[in-house]
This record gives sequence, structure tokens and C-alpha cells, in this order.
Amino acid sequence: MGIKGIRTALKVDLDKPAQEQQGLHNRWHPDIPACGKIANNEVVKIECLDWTGGQIKNNDSADDVKNVDLTQIHYLSGPFDIETAEPGDVLLVEIQDVQPFQEQPWGFTGIFDRHNGGGFLDELYPKAAKAIWDFEGIFCSSRHIPHVRFAGLIHPGILGCAPSAEVLAEWNRREGELIAANTVAERIVAQPPNPQNSHAGSSPEDIKARVAKEGARTIPGRPEHGGNCDIKNLSRGSKVYLPVHVPGAKFSVGDLHFSQGDGEISFCGAIEMAGVITLKFTVIKNGMAKLNMKSPIFHAGPVEPQFGPGRYLTFEGFSVDETGKQHYLDATVAYRQTCLRVIEYLRRYGYSDYQIYLLLSCAPVQGHIAGNCGHSQRVHDIGCSDGYL
Repeated sequence: MGIKGIRTALKVDLDKPAQEQQGLHNRWHPDIPACGKIANNEVVKIECLDWTGGQIKNNDSADDVKNVDLTQIHYLSGPFDIETAEPGDVLLVEIQDVQPFQEQPWGFTGIFDRHNGGGFLDELYPKAAKAIWDFEGIFCSSRHIPHVRFAGLIHPGILGCAPSAEVLAEWNRREGELIAANTVAERIVAQPPNPQNSHAGSSPEDIKARVAKEGARTIPGRPEHGGNCDIKNLSRGSKVYLPVHVPGAKFSVGDLHFSQGDGEISFCGAIEMAGVITLKFTVIKNGMAKLNMKSPIFHAGPVEPQFGPGRYLTFEGFSVDETGKQHYLDATVAYRQTCLRVIEYLRRYGYSDYQIYLLLSCAPVQGHIAGNCGHSQRVHDIGCSDGYL
């Protein structure tokens, strides 16, 4: 008897509009029907579009990033019923492989302008920008950031199980409160349910209407189910333990990244790509009680680029902002200052601030938070290079 190959649980069409593909959805809701079944302990391949559903093109203009329609995102593959999974269980998802499509060996990094949500440094860099990255094995390079080449750390940006009706209601309640309390007119603090461009896969019309009205957006990540985690080290060999809230778990995945820096500081800052992910699913019965779990647990795998001794530079940020104001234990201010120090340093090599901003978002740099015994918080951001920077 021959060796049985790994089946593909979902195929996508790179030439077909994302909203016309029934195996995709862009809202979280318990009523979206499963697009397929996966057995307990089965290994499958799942194909994914890039997070925008193909809105960003391989060209030299950033207009598509500037004008991207964020009511559509993220397009996720799924949901999938995992056999035997019930509420209270834990779904163990093992990431065995992630690869770009052979027919589309490229990805993109973007900086949104402020009308589309901006990024971590949007007050200083308010304009849209884009870099296209070409893949060659584990390495990538870009014509938009010349003389830079590095090994990516490929991973999924989003994976999670569907919320129950009760969990969904809680998401909408607390995020609605955050939106109501926001006093900064230009700042998007959360995305409420929005029927515009809602896509609910193969749902019948009555469920589509319900999902459009109630469905949670795929930004941000949420403690009950994971979702938009964007953890760069969840690469091959990683394990993710997800709480199950509905029968069958209704697992979905997408937002594949060829590489990303800690923090993904430009918001669209990973190297976004379409591709295929290979996953193994194992149901842990009564796992939420056994593991005392209230939120996902992530076990990073052994794969990570190795740049060797002496190949790292460390930059330090403090809780003192660019105006000279001291803040108390503010990791956000400190991380921002770290990023600005890196931009200042790399200018000497002839790169523009926007090129460096893009690079910081997508190269597998490491961010560390540390504190001293005084009143400032420090962030160590370790940049890595293979000799081209």
C-alpha cells in the first residue's frame, strides 16, 4: 500500500474575487457554516489568500495601500468543523509548514496613511508606502529597499476558533465602550460590526444578514480565542492551544506572513502573502478545565533565523518622548523611541525614513521589554542583518 498524501482541506482561486469564494469569511460569528470537516488528529493543507483578498498588486505604486478597503479584511479560510470538538475542549493546532504559492512567489509590506488607521509612527510618517518582496527559498529581497536580503520567519498572522453567541456579545460590548470613550478624533481604537463588505462564506441569506449586523471584525486579537495574534515566532514546529466555544470548534486561519518584526509597527507591516499552511489538529477533551485555560497558549517552535555572534545591534528606548516629556513606566512610549533610534541609525546608509519604517516592520527584529528600579520603562529592540545593512 502506498503512502497516503496530505489532503488539501480548502483550495482558493487567486484569480477569483475573494467575496465570491465560499470557503472564505471576514467576520467572526458562531453561525457561519463550516466549509468542511477535519478529523481529530488529521494533518491537512489549507490554502489562503493574502489578508486583503488580493487588493495589493505587484507594482511600484503605493496607491493600492493608500486606498485599500479595510471593510473587507481579513479574509480567512474556514471555518472548519473539527470532529469530536465541543465547548470546553481545547483544540491543539500544530503548525507543520507554511509556504507561498509557487505561482505567486512574492509578498508586500505596507504603511497605511492616517485616514486608514496609520501605524505606530503615523504622526511622524502619515503617508502611504509599499515595498514588494521577492522570495527565493527562505530569503527575500525588495527592489524598493535595495541591497537588503534576509531570511524570513514564515507564520500565520491569524488562527482561532469561532466565538459563542455569549462571547461575541461580550466582544461587541467592551469594544463599543472603548470606541465611545475615545477622545482622539483621528484615532481608530476598535472596529465595530460593519455590514459593508461582510463576507460569511456559504451562509444562507438570513445568516449573512445576521453576520453582517453582529459579526466581530478580525482586528484585534482577543483573549477568548486568539484570532489576530501576529506572533512572528509561531512558525514551523509551533503549537497553539485554542479554547473551543462552539460545537466543532469552527477553526479558521489566514493572514499568512513570510516575515515580520516584533510589533509589526506599520500595521500592514509584515510581508503579507498568499500561500498554503499545513496543520495538525488534536482535540483535548475538557481541556479548558484541565489546563485552567481562559485564553490561548502558544508554544513557539524551534525555527528561527540564526545571524551568528556579533550580528545584532541593540537599541534602547525610555519613557521619555520626543518632546522631552517624562512618562511613568510607559512601554508604548519606550518602544516608539526605540524605533526612532533605529531610524536615525540606518539613515547613515542612505535609506529613507519610510524604507527603514517598512524594514523594521517586516524583518525578524526582536523587541524586548525590560524595566529598571526607577520610574522609566526600557524597550530593547534588537535589529538583525546578514551583512547587507
